[in-house]
Amino acid sequence: MPGDFQRAAVLGTGAMGPGTALSLARGGLDTVLISRSPEGAERGLIRLRQLVEFLVGEKIFSPDQANETLSHLCTTSDRKMGLAHADIVIESIVEDLGTKRALVAALEEDVREDTLLCSNTSGLRISEIAGKMSHPERAFTTHFWNPPHLVPLVEIVVGDRSHRDEAERLRVLLRRCGKRPVVVLKDVPGQLGNRLQHALIREALSMLEQGIASAADIEEALKAGPGLRWPVYGPFEHSDIVGLDLTLAVQSTVLPSLARNTEPSPLLRDKLAAGKKGVSTGEGIYRWTEADVQRVVTRRDRHLVRMLRQDQDAGREQ
Repeated sequence: MPGDFQRAAVLGTGAMGPGTALSLARGGLDTVLISRSPEGAERGLIRLRQLVEFLVGEKIFSPDQANETLSHLCTTSDRKMGLAHADIVIESIVEDLGTKRALVAALEEDVREDTLLCSNTSGLRISEIAGKMSHPERAFTTHFWNPPHLVPLVEIVVGDRSHRDEAERLRVLLRRCGKRPVVVLKDVPGQLGNRLQHALIREALSMLEQGIASAADIEEALKAGPGLRWPVYGPFEHSDIVGLDLTLAVQSTVLPSLARNTEPSPLLRDKLAAGKKGVSTGEGIYRWTEADVQRVVTRRDRHLVRMLRQDQDAGREQ
C-alpha cells in the first residue's frame, strides 16, 4: 500500500456524500464526488459550494481555506474516470446491504489493486458488505456522522478479513482531515456510536410507553444533564470519578428495571402502521411543520459550529 493518501473518490450525492467529500478535501486530498447522472453531479457541486460558503460564514473556514478546499474538489458522473486514480474510495449510497455489496464488488474492477474501498454505513457490517469482493482485506467502514462537515467523529471498522494495519493509516488520514476517528476492532452491527445511541433510544421509548414522563421532558433531562457533559466527560471517566462502588450501587438498583427488549419498540411499529414516519409525514413522536424542522436543524448546526470554534480556539492556544 502507498504511504500516504493523495486522491479520493466519494460515491453518492445525497445527504452524506458532499459533506464526506468536503472533509477529505479539507485534508488536502484531490477528491471527486461521483453521481449516477450529470444532473446529480451538478447538484453535488452546488451542494459542495453551499457547504463551503456556510463554513466561511460561520468562521470555521477562512476565505483562503475555502479556496484551497474547493481547489481539491470536483464532481463527475463518469464513475470509471472518477475512480481511476483514487487511493481511497468511500461509498455513501442507500443503506441497503444488497445494494452496497453489489457496488463494492463492482468497484474492484475500476480501481487500482492498492486502493482502499470503504463504506459510510451507519450500522451494517463491513464483513457482509465485502462478502462478494475478491480482496476483502482492503474493505473498511468509515462511518462519518451526520452532518459530516460539522461532526468530528468517524468510526473506522475493521472487518473480519480487513488488513488491520490499514486501519491505523486511515486514522492518520482522518486526523489530517480534522476528524476525531475511532477504530472499532470487532465488526459488530451499529459500530460504537449507534450501539450507544440506540441503547439510549430504546430506554427513552420504553419510558414514554410506560408513561414515566413526556417525550419533551425525557429529552430535556438528557439535553440539560448528561448530554451537556458528554462532549468532555465520558461514562468511564464519570464512573471512576464518582467511584466504582457508587456505580455498582446505582446499577444494582436501576438495571433490573431498564428496557431489555431485543425487538424494536411497539410504539415505533404502531406509529409506522398509522403512517407517522416523522418529519417526512409531518408527525412521528412529535408533530412537525417545515418551520419546526428548520428551527431544530438550525439549532443543531449552530451548536455544532460553536463546538468546532471552541476546538479551533483550544488548538491555537496549545
